[in-house]
Amino acid sequence: MTAQIIDGKALAEKVRGRIAEDVAALKARGVTPGLAVVLVGDDPASQVYVKNKVAACANVGMNSVMHRLPASTSEAELLALVDQLNADKTIHGILVQFPVPKQISQEHVIARISPDKDVDGLHADSAGALMIGTPKFVSCTPLGCMEMLKEIGMQDLRGKHAVVIGRSNLVGKPIAMLLLHANATVTICHSGTKDLPSITRQADVLIAAVGKALFIKAEMVKNGAVVIDVGINRLPESSGGRLVGDVDFDGVKAVAGYITPVPGGVGPMTITMLLQNTLLAARMALR
Repeated sequence: MTAQIIDGKALAEKVRGRIAEDVAALKARGVTPGLAVVLVGDDPASQVYVKNKVAACANVGMNSVMHRLPASTSEAELLALVDQLNADKTIHGILVQFPVPKQISQEHVIARISPDKDVDGLHADSAGALMIGTPKFVSCTPLGCMEMLKEIGMQDLRGKHAVVIGRSNLVGKPIAMLLLHANATVTICHSGTKDLPSITRQADVLIAAVGKALFIKAEMVKNGAVVIDVGINRLPESSGGRLVGDVDFDGVKAVAGYITPVPGGVGPMTITMLLQNTLLAARMALR
């Protein structure tokens, strides 16, 4: 068996086409969806992510406003900017790129963003709404994973066992809730889980968000399983320095039914879901 590849780049292009049409329709009504992106400091990876997000906005006709702040920015200064963006009617979504410098509390920043502009889906209001089954804004990576499952006809997971490796607020917890709402039986694994392979081998759908390069091996995967690789890790230069996921792609594709590549899998869908959330926020502002 050789797994079918779930091409995140191709799916992202298709979804962005629909988003661009919806943005054009909103602009015809006098509203241009606007996203404010805030970058504090000069982390190289964050700069790349921010550049890609700004470019994606332009690609679908959205307005993006970039705020670059020095690494010495205080928490009070950043929160003041967030307050300013909360009050700006031309801005529908606010994204503060994490991590932020150590003098700033990530939790304080998330709490300060208006729930109506929380396009990253990290505010407690967003998390609570997802928990009780009335989601508004959902974290972009989990939302992208669910779109990939829909693309292969797995929007209803009734009778399927989904295993999530990772329990972060950004990925693990929200994807578990989304899978549960899609009627899957869900198991969340983490660093305290014993005999992990015995659990992952039960998964019809396996979500890897552990943050360890090539961690998931073929012997940990059930034949025919759908494997969604959320991880992105750079190997040391001595091993080629290439980007890889949490899944040993070459080994696992021999046993899985479907698999996402890294790069070109979940990554493009994450940015696409940010655009979708920003569009949703702009629509909500019209009500």
